[in-house]
Parts: sequence; C-alpha cells; structure tokens
Amino acid sequence: MKIREEKLKQIIQWAENNPDIRAVLLTSSLVNPYAPVDDLSDLDVELVFESRKDYESGNSWLQLFGDPISMIEEDDTVFEGRHAMKMVLYRDHVKVDFKLYQVSEFMEEVQKGALPEDWDVGYKVLIDKDGLTKDLKPPTYQSIMIHKPDEKEFQQLMNDFWWDTTYVAKCLKRGDIFYAKFMSENILRAEYLVSLVEWHIGNDHNWDNMTTNKHGRLFKKYLPEDLWSRVEATFSGSSIEENWTALFAFADLIQELGTALAQKLNFTYPSKLESDIRTYLLEVKSMP
Repeated sequence: MKIREEKLKQIIQWAENNPDIRAVLLTSSLVNPYAPVDDLSDLDVELVFESRKDYESGNSWLQLFGDPISMIEEDDTVFEGRHAMKMVLYRDHVKVDFKLYQVSEFMEEVQKGALPEDWDVGYKVLIDKDGLTKDLKPPTYQSIMIHKPDEKEFQQLMNDFWWDTTYVAKCLKRGDIFYAKFMSENILRAEYLVSLVEWHIGNDHNWDNMTTNKHGRLFKKYLPEDLWSRVEATFSGSSIEENWTALFAFADLIQELGTALAQKLNFTYPSKLESDIRTYLLEVKSMP
C-alpha cells in the first residue's frame, strides 16, 4: 500500500531528525513472515525516547503524519510502567499504533531472558542511534505457533465445551438472545472451537511450526472445503431457531474433531459426557 509506505517514510525521517528519539522499531504483521498482510494492515511503530513525557502528554506531533480522525491513548499504568500507546486512525485510512518507550524501559525489555511477545512475532530495527538494539535476540515466532496439547488440556477443553453448551440451550429456551450469543461466540467459539481447530490443523501438519494467525484468521486457508463449510454452519443470525441449529452444528463439529484428534494422540474422548449433554440439549429444546 503506497500511502502506508509513504507514511512510514515520514515517520522515519521525522525520527532521524529528532534528537529526542534514540531508536525506532517496526513490529507486528508487516515484519511477521507468517502473518497475512493487505492494504488494511496497520503500521506498528515503537519509538524509544530519551524522555517520552512530552510526547505522551501532547498529541500535536501525530499531526505531522496526516489528519487523525480517531485515537485511543493508553498510559503506562495499563502496561505496568513499561510503555505508553497512541493508536491513531488517519483520514487516509492508514492506522498507526505508536508504542512509546523511555530508553530505560526499552533496555529492560531488551535484557530479559526471552523476547516479549510483541518482538517474538517479528521486528525490524529502523533506527538505532546508540546501539540500543545490539543485544536483541532474533524472533522465534513460537508464541504464535500451534502447540500440541497434552491429555489434560484436551480433556479440560472437552469438559468445558459440553458444560457451556447447556448455558446456550437455557438462554435459547428463554429467548435470551444476548446471553446466548455471548456464550456461543465469546465462549464456545473463542475459547474452545478455535483451539480445537488449531489442534486439528497442527496435527495434520505434524506440529511443524504451524500458525493460523489470531482467532482463526487462516482457518479457511488450511481446512478442506467440506470441513470449512461445517465451521461456517456454527455461525448464526438473530432468530432463536437458527441459533439452535448453530448450537448443534457446534456439537457435531466438536465431536468430529475431538474424536479424530483423540484417536491420533491416543487420548480418551468423553463419549458418555457428550451423549448425556446432547440428551439434555434436546430435552431443553423440546420443553413447552
């Protein structure tokens, strides 16, 4: 994206000529070889200041790079004193997440035994006036890779999934679509289905440095069309009946993937638990 590239050049030129800034790093998807990148991808820029106080308290410097139309600010209390953030959406559609460090804070991160996750997913040193980054370890990308579960993790996910389907069923019977959606999307999908699909994909690729990016962004890329269609069936609209259909699609998919994974990893699939919970779900659905 030419506009984004031009904005990054502006930021680099400004930082090079600004004695308050001692180093600049580019992080996140644009320097992560495993991340999908398109014209909507953000710029994630880390600025290391001799003193960040004036830049944290004032925002006039952000207008040097365009016309901000929206901004989120987070001070260092959010990040346990390590840095501050200014996330800016410019009128030209480029979003820049500025992370503001003091030199002392930055060096504390550099000297840790392992890279912080923000750097371990990829970084590029754009400016280093004082050699602050010379001891930065190379990224391992392990924080974004799919890792093989042990049986305890597998059993916990299965138990929790079947338990939480009962909340969705009760909400649907009551006509409480808000809570039903919360449980199905924030819990069943985000906490259980995403992990199980990741394990399925990881197993298919022999657990060899596989990532599907955040929240299943690359699932469609790695799943066969028929399996992807069953994942799509877990999404639903606003009608109660449609959400019942999606709930049973969740159950069918978890059963299918869970059984297959258990066989491949020599785990025990909780068949009786599934059978008992399915009976409960059907009984709740059929209640007058």
